Amino acid sequence: MEVKARAPGKIILSGEHAVVHGSTAVAASINLYTYVTLRFSTPSDDQDSLKLVLKDEGLEFSWPTNRIKQEFPESSAEPQSPAPPSCSVESAKSIASLVEGLNIPEAKIAIASGVSAFLWLYTSIHGFKPATVSFTSELPMGSGLGSSASFCVALAAALLACTDFVSLDLKQQGWQSFQEKQLDLVNKWAFEGEKIIHGKPSGIDNSVSAYGNIISFKSGSMTHMKANTLLKMLITNTKVGRNTKALVAGVSERMLRHPDAMAFVFSAVDSISQELTLILQSPASDDVLSVTEKEEKIGELMEMNQGLLQSMGVSHVTIETVLRTTLKYKLASKLTGAGGGGCVLTLLPTLLSGFVVEKVVAELESCGFQCFTAEIGGKGVELTLRCHLDLSLLSGRITVGD
Repeated sequence: MEVKARAPGKIILSGEHAVVHGSTAVAASINLYTYVTLRFSTPSDDQDSLKLVLKDEGLEFSWPTNRIKQEFPESSAEPQSPAPPSCSVESAKSIASLVEGLNIPEAKIAIASGVSAFLWLYTSIHGFKPATVSFTSELPMGSGLGSSASFCVALAAALLACTDFVSLDLKQQGWQSFQEKQLDLVNKWAFEGEKIIHGKPSGIDNSVSAYGNIISFKSGSMTHMKANTLLKMLITNTKVGRNTKALVAGVSERMLRHPDAMAFVFSAVDSISQELTLILQSPASDDVLSVTEKEEKIGELMEMNQGLLQSMGVSHVTIETVLRTTLKYKLASKLTGAGGGGCVLTLLPTLLSGFVVEKVVAELESCGFQCFTAEIGGKGVELTLRCHLDLSLLSGRITVGD
């Protein structure tokens, strides 16, 4: 059986940075995905290795199963419990040994942590089974769109789909979703993968990717919501890398220098997030005026949030370039994520003509930026299955007339 899974990326609609200081933040899934295809080897394949194919990077890695067994001598072929363990120090050393010999190009060394997460998730769930696992993604790496979480969620979903812990409808065609309890399990495994990549992730990115729709979070508590308002965004990747830890530390330092003023800033962000969630959850309407009014309110809240983010000191010259460009077309924009580069969101109103969108995109791309359009708040991780018949297993069993 070949399993294909896809998991969406995410954006922060409001509340980044302020959430660290007790404000509400709102994150949403976007219909840009990471795809993973898993196919276990059959006797006719004559393959006794685990292969990882990163199509977008043009890289392929392979480990003989005997080599993996040497590194994980006490592992079993299947996990004893559906609940994921945390990666132990011993397992981390074993994984590091498997990754060290790969000769990953220096320009792509950032993918090493993702390869480590892959090895840990695969061996923890399927032990030493030979297989080929291929990845491709519509999400740019390191841009604040949750690419690593999408990677871990899609991988966990595909791996768990081939265990007794998850039951799927083998007859169903097309993409299918998990049941809620199974989705919880996928999310827990993906979170452990995120820990390997990021150390101490919040769990927000993988939760949005797994469950989809919208998540409101405050003081460590997450609330899942379904948006009744369809939003379309232009996402502009400035291609400028940023140091998230340094940006977070900079906001905290500004808080120490100006506690009263920053307290008002964070309180304002909290109010924006709460109003935004109310608008997104309000009943859908086919009335054009009602839809337009909603979009205008959301656009205003985005601009207000951006102004507050600028007051926190997390903007960047490239972000300001995007803001100036979109403002010329009377479009509302804000940075998403840590800032200091990364991506910028621009709300695309329902009545906006495609010609205007093309002009905006052309102008932004002429600055060297990368643009995507995406819908907000869709489904989370999904699977599709395809069965293959291994004729070698039927050797000697087929007779003329069968």
